[in-house]
Amino acid sequence: MARLLERYQKEILPRLAEKLGRTNRLSLPRLQKIVVNMGVGKALQDKGRMEQSAEQLGQITGQKAQITKARKAVSGFRLREGNEIGCRVTLRGRRMYEFLDRLISIALPRIRDFRGVNPKSFDGNGNYNMGLSEQAIFPEIDPDKLTFTQGMDVTFVTSTRSDDEAREMLRLFGMPFREA
Repeated sequence: MARLLERYQKEILPRLAEKLGRTNRLSLPRLQKIVVNMGVGKALQDKGRMEQSAEQLGQITGQKAQITKARKAVSGFRLREGNEIGCRVTLRGRRMYEFLDRLISIALPRIRDFRGVNPKSFDGNGNYNMGLSEQAIFPEIDPDKLTFTQGMDVTFVTSTRSDDEAREMLRLFGMPFREA
């Protein structure tokens, strides 16, 4: 069992129940999925970039990345419908908790001049979004083999509709929120 999943069941759920004043465990907020997305716009000029990005995303998450294609043509970006423009991975279950554990305990502290993540990046429905400027902060990526830096977006989808409940749950997981 993933270390963070076990901690969630034994420590975080009772704390959340006490803090929110609920006795029903099923009404407490939980993490449903984590979506990691890389927008690789430069792949239009360099085809190898998409393959490399998808491979690195697979190494980081432990799951094969899905290549995303453009839905509409935008002439200003020289983009045609069907062009490969990004890759994403949706994590659920044990892999999701293992990724969250690595993100909080290893990757985020490796960011230069890290002061914490923005506590206001919630969407109004209890989901949290954050951006990472480079993939090299993850230990799975070998910096010597890195030919380019690529940013990524990480979305945490929760079962609650309240931003405050989701923020409290992520804080109990150990998410280093910046002091407002």
